[in-house]
Amino acid sequence: MGMRHAAPAGALIAATALLGVPAHAEAASPAAPARASSGPAAPARTGDAQVTAAGADSAPVAPARAENGPVGGADLGRHGVIAPLGAKAPPKTAARSYVIADADTGEVLAAKDPHGRFLPASTLKTLTALTLIPKIDKKLKIRPSLNAVNQEGSAVGLVAKPLYTAEDLFKALMLVSGNDCAMALAEANGGLDKTLREMNAEAKRLQAYDTVAKTPSGLDKPGQSSSAYDLALIARAGLADRDFRRYVSLKTDKFPAPKGYYEIGNHNRLLWRYPGMIGVKNGWTTKALGSFVGAARRDGHTIIVSIMRHDGYFWDEVAKLLDWGFSARGRVTPVGRLVDPVPEAAPTPVVPAAPQVRASATPAAAAREPAGGPSPVVWYALGAVLLGGTTWLVYGLRRRRRAD
Repeated sequence: MGMRHAAPAGALIAATALLGVPAHAEAASPAAPARASSGPAAPARTGDAQVTAAGADSAPVAPARAENGPVGGADLGRHGVIAPLGAKAPPKTAARSYVIADADTGEVLAAKDPHGRFLPASTLKTLTALTLIPKIDKKLKIRPSLNAVNQEGSAVGLVAKPLYTAEDLFKALMLVSGNDCAMALAEANGGLDKTLREMNAEAKRLQAYDTVAKTPSGLDKPGQSSSAYDLALIARAGLADRDFRRYVSLKTDKFPAPKGYYEIGNHNRLLWRYPGMIGVKNGWTTKALGSFVGAARRDGHTIIVSIMRHDGYFWDEVAKLLDWGFSARGRVTPVGRLVDPVPEAAPTPVVPAAPQVRASATPAAAAREPAGGPSPVVWYALGAVLLGGTTWLVYGLRRRRRAD
């Protein structure tokens, strides 16, 4: 008689055990994966440029170097003329440094001291424009500060009134080399310090490691530098931006004034007389001497020429360097290449936290088995069933003996 109650009672005890046993173990969280790489390590660079009062880099400042040599190729670490073998030599120029490159392929066709560091003068405005064009809405109305209005050197003639859009200032920056526009744009971007940080970050992104920006205008300042190689890199990146390309290609434009407007003209003389000329920017100071970076397009191909530290009239020499580049492209072995920007870091994947088993779970949830096998709750329940059954078996046997 007692045995007939053993199974139901055992089941009752098992159910009680199942409900009352706490979850002593939580599912372990999987180990976090290794962080994604932040992209290839930036090539090592030398210290900031040593620039003399005369504007020349003080030898022996080493060129910017990648892990396996100078940026763009081993030959580009040389200081003299670097020309392809078996080809007509590039035209002579009084420029201390130059680069002739195919903008479409990035091939450097010829060069002279391409990583030599010099004061860039207003060619640095190419970096200013490339940095700020994506950051400032071109329709933004800007009221220049008195500091911007009173910048020394070349200027478009700003007044401290809200007459100008950012696009007006970008145009005057590149056409007439407005130092006042450079400062007004830097202030509109959040201030001079912020703008210089972003300009130098952009130079590093482009792998223009010879370039150190200390001003947005290119006005001479100790420690500021660039190279013919870097100017070609910056120009190539700029020409890929539609607005940058449009600004540097303008021959003339109307500029706002308190009473209407006045016309401004591009200082790049080759825009007016060299077939296929696109732009980009020229510069000059008494310390930096003449510098220039420009591009022209013929028969579907674009050639970039950059020069630094020229002590005279360089326009005819630049035209001849461009002619040589068009005749050499596709026919000579390049002496180096214009490198691509550093890739942006891939985002680190977010791994969701593993769900936790809680003590307040329902019996069905508490009995659910994790992937690694039965949980301790299941084992406790089975033990309770066995213990209950055994107990009632013994109890029943004793009652039966007593009954006998």
